[in-house]
Amino acid sequence: MELLPASLVAQQTPVLQSENRLCYAIFADTHITAQELEPIIQAVPNAVAAALTRHAYYFVPLTIGETEETMVAPGYTVDLGDRAMCHRNVQFDGADCIFISTRLMQDRFALAFEFFINVGHHFVEAAGVPQSFCDLAWSQALADVRGETSQDSYESRRRALDRSRNESPGARMAERTFSRLDARIDSRIDQAATGRGVERGGRIDEKAKSSFFESAFSDALAIYMLSLTLDFNYTDLREREYPLLAAPALAERLRHVAALFPPNPGYDFQISYRHKF
Repeated sequence: MELLPASLVAQQTPVLQSENRLCYAIFADTHITAQELEPIIQAVPNAVAAALTRHAYYFVPLTIGETEETMVAPGYTVDLGDRAMCHRNVQFDGADCIFISTRLMQDRFALAFEFFINVGHHFVEAAGVPQSFCDLAWSQALADVRGETSQDSYESRRRALDRSRNESPGARMAERTFSRLDARIDSRIDQAATGRGVERGGRIDEKAKSSFFESAFSDALAIYMLSLTLDFNYTDLREREYPLLAAPALAERLRHVAALFPPNPGYDFQISYRHKF
């Protein structure tokens, strides 16, 4: 099977635009029709789609990224499937083109979630993270709420709060005189946000903290959009590498995201508690 350069696919494949003005295209034997894909694309809230005007999402059978030039397979073989990746970003004609491998996805759930994860990351890159969400996520982190929504969120949150464990007593002693005032101020801020002081001691890793906000928000946005598209059980998102964020905490984040980005007409956001996690 002949592989095609992704840039050629982008050049020759007609681009469609959903009602929310998000651009997408379908190329070759994807095993999904435009009628099946349109409800997934349209689930992206209008306010989110408005930040992605320079993005186009190409749904292709397989995306191959073995060299600097991204290649696309017009069909599926076992060998090509083993070599393919879930998605790859390509710059073409001033736009960000994202090629998503539909034939690697086992079902509509997997395909939709892969798409929404990309949308979430691209929104954060374009528009940043709302401060109100940062405040919410950080208050949960300081309260030691169990788990997180992805490996990136879990690791960056851990690094943000565990920085002091990697600092030597001598280093902390040398900084104590100069940071005492800042520590008092930070403690007052944390107490105001959470109702109690930070028990871990030491400084916060601000870089890791920012990464945590970005990951947690893009995760929450993706899960929110997924919930608008289909019904699913929260445990379907579970992975072995990290514990899932406690369900009440996730519900709080999702409700916050829904308030920031209300569903488009025809979509409904609802959380149902059926199991005890």
